[in-house]
Amino acid sequence: MSPENPNAKLIYMANQIATFFQSQPADVAAQGVATHINRYWEVRMRRKLFEHIDRGGEGLNPLVLEAAPKIRRPEAA
Repeated sequence: MSPENPNAKLIYMANQIATFFQSQPADVAAQGVATHINRYWEVRMRRKLFEHIDRGGEGLNPLVLEAAPKIRRPEAA
């Protein structure tokens, strides 16, 4: 985790979820990531995730980016 990146912990957490679901069949892995984030992440966390994705998503596991369209996007703050 990079201390200069304010989203480092969020990126780490999203990547941990993706790492877990990578062991699932490809057709369910992205949905699994999205379902987990939709179910357990509060709106503020999802908003920060999408802000990071919108800025290019640097450091995110490709599976998180694949799951992004299936994650409920909160309205802008």
